[in-house]
Amino acid sequence: SLAKLNVDLVVDTGDNLGHRDAIKPALAAMQGVLGIPGVFVNGSNDYFAPAPRNPFNYLFSPSKRESHEALATAEFIEGLETAGWLNLNNSTGTLSVNGSKLRFVGVDDHHEHLSKLETIGQNAKALKTGETLIGVTHAPYLAVINAMEDAGVQVLFAGHTHGGQVCIPGFGAIITNCDLPANAAKGLSSWSRTGRVMWLNVCAGLGHSIYAPVRFACKPEVRIIELVAAE
Repeated sequence: SLAKLNVDLVVDTGDNLGHRDAIKPALAAMQGVLGIPGVFVNGSNDYFAPAPRNPFNYLFSPSKRESHEALATAEFIEGLETAGWLNLNNSTGTLSVNGSKLRFVGVDDHHEHLSKLETIGQNAKALKTGETLIGVTHAPYLAVINAMEDAGVQVLFAGHTHGGQVCIPGFGAIITNCDLPANAAKGLSSWSRTGRVMWLNVCAGLGHSIYAPVRFACKPEVRIIELVAAE
């Protein structure tokens, strides 16, 4: 369990739901981690119920939403906030984690055009000066990555890609469902436009759409990251 691993912080990068009846079961399943300090953003599957689609379309371009059935997202958000988790959808904040004060900046789902990239830099500047600035996004589009790096984010957490979901053994992901290069579909990668390095951690996640219930050469995962001080 996470308690045995002494986890200090949970970073939830969205797509927790994916079904009209998933809110209460999802919150119940998360009870074991809701007592740990946490931050979260939403993904498209937290806003709209799934709909049948041709999974082969993913091979040609990022997916487009087929469903217009809105979920009771506010109820789910309230559950996380009541547990003390920090809502980072186009927002920011600070948490005291294991004696360290961490600064966070996040955006809502860029895949659904809900992100406000201009708020990233504004929110980062509004935070009091601190040692660590952590970014959180659902979809790691290059525009989001660049905006986070420009704002001084040191490490950015993301999801969305499912790690490629169906991968080629020995090669890896062939798609990311966004414009992120396939070799960064999961795990750690480094990004630098200005000479300063920002780390990107993409988690492949645990689930999948009920209309594409398959993973190949891409195991479900929860990533445990140890952050250490710079020199």
